[in-house]
Amino acid sequence: MVVGLVACACGGTSLNGSEDDPDGGDSGVPTGSGEALYEANCAACHGEGGIGIEGVGKPLVKSEFVADLSDAELVDFLIVGRDTADPLNTTGILKPPRGGNPSLTDEDLAVIVEYVRSLSR
Repeated sequence: MVVGLVACACGGTSLNGSEDDPDGGDSGVPTGSGEALYEANCAACHGEGGIGIEGVGKPLVKSEFVADLSDAELVDFLIVGRDTADPLNTTGILKPPRGGNPSLTDEDLAVIVEYVRSLSR
């Protein structure tokens, strides 16, 4: 079941509007919002509004992990993800790089981080 949910994250969209286009045509000009990017790429595991989905993705709202990292550190984390073998992986579930969507740019990830932070304000 987890594999199916992780696979859902792969069908998202980047800021440049390209779907599943890792080579991209990235103009670098944002055409989407953090909320739209989050919903397309993160909500399958972390739930609408970052509330989490038990057994799949931790809540992001009021998350100590999110609060303790700078924006740049969170982007770096999203770029790499977290393997199930990582001792810091407390769920035993793969957190794929870029949420499983290789077309997400670093800028897209920064916009997602900004949106996730807004959920805890």
